[in-house]
Amino acid sequence: MKLPDALPGPKAVVPIEERWAQFYRHGPYALLGLATLISGVVADEFMSRAEMYAAAVLVVAALVLQRWWDVTAPGTANGGPAGYVYIALRTVLAFALTWLNPLFAIYAVLGYFDSGHLLPGRRAYAGLLVTAVTMAGSQSGGLPPKSTTQWFLFGGLYVLNASLCLLFAGLGVREAERAKERLATIQALEDTNARLEQALEENAGLHAQLLVQAREAGVADERRRLAAEIHDTIAQGLAGIITQLQAVTSTDDPALAGKHLDRAFALARHSLGEARRSVQNLAPAALEHASLPQALEAAVTDWAEQTGVQARFTVTGTQEPLHEEVAATLLRIAGESLANAAKHAHATRAGVTLSYMGDEVTLDIRDDGRGFDPLALPPRSGTGGFGLDGMRARAERIAGTVAVESEPGRGTAVSVRVPLVRHG
Repeated sequence: MKLPDALPGPKAVVPIEERWAQFYRHGPYALLGLATLISGVVADEFMSRAEMYAAAVLVVAALVLQRWWDVTAPGTANGGPAGYVYIALRTVLAFALTWLNPLFAIYAVLGYFDSGHLLPGRRAYAGLLVTAVTMAGSQSGGLPPKSTTQWFLFGGLYVLNASLCLLFAGLGVREAERAKERLATIQALEDTNARLEQALEENAGLHAQLLVQAREAGVADERRRLAAEIHDTIAQGLAGIITQLQAVTSTDDPALAGKHLDRAFALARHSLGEARRSVQNLAPAALEHASLPQALEAAVTDWAEQTGVQARFTVTGTQEPLHEEVAATLLRIAGESLANAAKHAHATRAGVTLSYMGDEVTLDIRDDGRGFDPLALPPRSGTGGFGLDGMRARAERIAGTVAVESEPGRGTAVSVRVPLVRHG
């Protein structure tokens, strides 16, 4: 079996509006020709020779009218004066032809199809009722009725035709209204979709902008973190090394000088390790194998040995394992506060208290140094870099706060409050 070279494609779908347009253009010619043909076949039964001539003249007039309308219609709006003239003349011609021969009702039926198309509003119903007169006359045996029975038949058929055409016209109007509503709904949905697409495009632009801003904010935050880590590790370590080396140059005791040199070497090694851990964003080495209270106690003890200042560490509340970031933040702030006390306060005593308070952890660092006026400090730079700004920035990164109380000659107290976030 031989297969065809190519399969036929799907048939094109012609829109209903285009089908009606074809009917309005070619239908009148087809119906007029069919009516003339059938009427001519049985002309001897319905018409005299004079009526045949009259019918021929009327058919020619209907053709001329239809040709005129074909030329005029494309530039005429529905419901315009030209449409009134066309449908009125055609209705009169159809009525006259049906009067001569009832079979010309085949042509007169056009009034049922285009009255609503050419006549606006309620005028369409008038066109339907007039067409119903012609159709009822044809169906009752021709016009005019020749007997009482035919008159009653004509009246009944007219009522039937008028009722049916009005009923279907009403249904058509309602269907047209629903179609109009559906079209309006579709248009509204298209507008909504267009606005939605525009909003999505705007959102995409905003999303891209937010990504850029977030990336920039992340870079800035990482710079601030590294600056603070360098300050809290390398800078503090270098300051301690300088202090130990100054102590070496100011003593003649070899044993004491060696002790200070050992401390300087230890500080250098510790600072180097902490710098590496800071770059890798790891927790301080002191927390690697110890809890926060143990690391704080060791830090306070080392600070007291290096500075010669009497210091005490206290823990209150029920100890709980803290999240690495929380523990690292508190340890860094404690180290910065003690470094400031050693550098600026010239204190003789210091105390560090770690308190577990339900859903909060507080860290208090106090000294009896010379103090200062917090209001006399320069405005916060906003860089989150060093000193008090660095401590505040660290605490704010984990939703905490830093409060400083100090007076000249009355010492300084730093209080840190952070949420208690458990390990894991």
